[in-house]
Amino acid sequence: MKKVLITLLAVFYLAANAFAQKFSVSFPGSLLKQAFSGNILVYLSKESKDPKSGTAGLDMFPCYRVYVKNIKPGQAVIIDDKAISSPVPISDLERNSYYVQAVWDRDLGGRSIGESPGNLYSATQRIKLTKNFNQVIPLKATNVVPEPVFKETQFVKELKVKSALLSNFSHSPITMAAAVILPKQYFSEPNRKFPVRFNVSGYGGDYHHYSGSADPSPAMDTTAVIVVYLDGSCRLGHSVYANSDNNGPWGDALTTELIPQMEKTYRCNGARLLNGHSSGGWTVLWLQTHYPKVFDACWSSSPDPVDFRSFQRVNLYEHQNMFYGKDSTLNQTGTIDGFFPWFNMRDIYMMEHVIYRGEQMHSFDAVFSEKGGDGEPRRILNYKTGEIDQAVFEHWKNYDISLYLRTNWDKIKADLDSKVRVTVGEQDNFLLNYAVKLLDGEMKKLNSSFVFGYYPGDHFTVSTPEVRQIGNLFLEKKYQEWLVKHQ
Repeated sequence: MKKVLITLLAVFYLAANAFAQKFSVSFPGSLLKQAFSGNILVYLSKESKDPKSGTAGLDMFPCYRVYVKNIKPGQAVIIDDKAISSPVPISDLERNSYYVQAVWDRDLGGRSIGESPGNLYSATQRIKLTKNFNQVIPLKATNVVPEPVFKETQFVKELKVKSALLSNFSHSPITMAAAVILPKQYFSEPNRKFPVRFNVSGYGGDYHHYSGSADPSPAMDTTAVIVVYLDGSCRLGHSVYANSDNNGPWGDALTTELIPQMEKTYRCNGARLLNGHSSGGWTVLWLQTHYPKVFDACWSSSPDPVDFRSFQRVNLYEHQNMFYGKDSTLNQTGTIDGFFPWFNMRDIYMMEHVIYRGEQMHSFDAVFSEKGGDGEPRRILNYKTGEIDQAVFEHWKNYDISLYLRTNWDKIKADLDSKVRVTVGEQDNFLLNYAVKLLDGEMKKLNSSFVFGYYPGDHFTVSTPEVRQIGNLFLEKKYQEWLVKHQ
């Protein structure tokens, strides 16, 4: 009886896959002459007319992936229920109308697979999934993602620095880039030198946002500054300018290659100030605490988890599972007003198993984890069960900023104390305020002069004119103290 049952299940499985919806994807020789080996992804969305540009978590959408080898131009690849899928196989997807695109990931260094220069993609199609499971939907690549072009203006310049450190690490040429925004006084006072304010974007930021801008840099309260906008984007996500086993020595490259080149190119007086929000907030706190002699002050806004006892409310030192709380409820990654569910840990990790690089949660692995035997970052958890890998977490501890400060305070206090301000919204969408409060408590125990500020608002609304003014005043004060020391 058992053999009969197994046979029937096998027949049912084969029949189900024989009559499952399929995508037939291909590319012409006019886009790529050589054979393709790598991952092909299919993105669907009910609302977005550009589904390939969706962000896992912030956007929840069906996606599928297959890995192929030596696919020649014009050769079709079938993507069906055997593909790696989220949230469900194609045949189990809700019968509805969708926008759809396919992307051939050549993995040439860009962060977002759907936006990586050199990748092939199909034009958006509007399709309707019905109960006709014999349906085969062709998706032919017709475009190549172009390399973005930065348009310089009087006040906005592009800074590109070839990094020997990162190139040696990756065994391929790596260039660090940023937008430099000059104050109007840079031209009206040609003999004057200026402090530099490094503004680090959150996850997904792009310095090309300033391309073509005619606006000079805003003053830091009353002081004219040169603003350097850093986005931190790399192949595996946001580098957060931290040295890591997977991304390479981004912190050292920034401080020993990009900054010296920038200061040779522009009239800088030597003062270096930091500010950033979200992943940029984590970045500037990391840079200030690990390079306290290089930077003179930082204002960190709504930083990614700064104490791993609250990694978006999950205590990585004690909890065994990232997906589920002790009462078996799903742990939230995103919320509305810090309370109402938006998207959870389980769904975003399953989605990122399909969109396998460049997204937020895997970006943490790229920075915090060791390199695995396959050359990719070791994963903090089992994407199917949510079980945390404690061996991987041992390496993550090196990036727990709160732990670093508690462990090294006596050695770094003289160069660091009084240079840090951290602010966060009390209703942070990603529950980042809880880790900030843990860090605040630890710094009070150390009698530090770190300044913490808590304000009404979530991750996206906390940056009010009042909050920005207070942050600018803090950096202004630190700059005035720097001037006194360096006169």
